[in-house]
Amino acid sequence: MLEQRSSCSKCLTHDNLRQVVTKSTEEIFFAGGCLWGVQEFVRHLPGVISTEAGRANGASDTTQGSYDGYAECVRASFDPQVVSVAQLMAYFFEIIDPYSLNKQGPDEGEKYRTGVYSREQSHLDCAKNYIESRADASRVVVEVLPLSNYFKSDDEHQDRLTLHPQEQCHIPRELLHKYKSLSKDI
Repeated sequence: MLEQRSSCSKCLTHDNLRQVVTKSTEEIFFAGGCLWGVQEFVRHLPGVISTEAGRANGASDTTQGSYDGYAECVRASFDPQVVSVAQLMAYFFEIIDPYSLNKQGPDEGEKYRTGVYSREQSHLDCAKNYIESRADASRVVVEVLPLSNYFKSDDEHQDRLTLHPQEQCHIPRELLHKYKSLSKDI
């Protein structure tokens, strides 16, 4: 289990933590194959305040039309006083195959590539450092890039596995909710 750190002096419940947006809230974007499972996993991580399914680094500001180079991703708003980018990277690596290029589980194609994106250079530096510190770094194909464009996915993709738990994704069910009980304790 990953170490949790918190400097909060008040005890917050899971529900009101998700509603609190403070000046210290930061955003990072994770692409790990089909976004349904990535969102369901990330939403339960300690320190994650909210998530949104979307598209990173595509060429357009619409979900209509042909593929434009985007990666399916999850926008994660998090409290850096509770969880660090390095910790989020460790969590992320639990649900991806970091050696697989443009494929996660049965989902194949450039839009299913793995990646970490941010508007903050410090996040990107931390993500790169996390990968470079791994013994298998030379085999990892996770891209780490500045976020140049983000567009929210259609409503039918938002919180898909929360609203439709019978749906399937590439992440094993027991892993999807591995941290669910921890996030409620924050």
